[in-house]
Amino acid sequence: MPPSSVPASRSSAALVALRGVAKTFANGTQALAGLDFEARQGDFVSLVGPSGCGKSTALRIIAGLSEPTEGAVEWAQRPDKAERRSRIGFVFQEPTLMPWANVRDNVRLPLRLAGAPGDAAASRVEAALERVGLETFARAYPRELSGGMRMRVSIARALVTEPALLLMDEPFAALDEITRFALNDDLLQMWQALRTTIVFVTHSVFESVYLSSRIAVMSPRPGRVVTELAIDAPYPRGRDFRTSAEYAGLSQRASDALARAMAGGE
Repeated sequence: MPPSSVPASRSSAALVALRGVAKTFANGTQALAGLDFEARQGDFVSLVGPSGCGKSTALRIIAGLSEPTEGAVEWAQRPDKAERRSRIGFVFQEPTLMPWANVRDNVRLPLRLAGAPGDAAASRVEAALERVGLETFARAYPRELSGGMRMRVSIARALVTEPALLLMDEPFAALDEITRFALNDDLLQMWQALRTTIVFVTHSVFESVYLSSRIAVMSPRPGRVVTELAIDAPYPRGRDFRTSAEYAGLSQRASDALARAMAGGE
């Protein structure tokens, strides 16, 4: 991707789309209703909305971890379930690492489950660790790592299968601001290098503006997308963008859109 370019995601075909999706849980809670959303090839799209609006539920439906009550999940190439799992990486809010396994073995887990050959798996693990800057910590255990480093391991584990779609559910919410900013920058560099599609859930308008090519704003529960914002600032983004008038203006637009959604307007 050229340094001054903006991803042409709005002209690309949808990699995955939710069409009229509703989700009602067994206890009667209606999490989603009439949700229409799509992630296009090369997107970095953030889902923002009030707590409990169904952002995480939408991710789980895309990942196949939950089934919609109504509506459909549409894929560009109609993969079967096994192929779809191999095309998706998922990063949860908590790293969920195996405490008894070292970094290398934690990252290798998806390849082991997929039955990947040893030599090929080893090279992919090393590449994933290098992408997140943890190649020298391959033998360390989760208890020996900081919170930010554990999240890097989680990201490496999601990337090791070289997924077409990376789903991220508030991965940096529990981190301090300095670590969060650093991981935001690292994530953008990985996204530009790998050209994967990312759907990113966050409560932070500022984080969504900094990272995203597009923001989908959701209503209170039952959630649906009420507006979308294109973030046309060029990549790469860094400190100059974060302190710019353009960033402040885009953040204000996103904040206003979220406030309207929370108030029941569009």
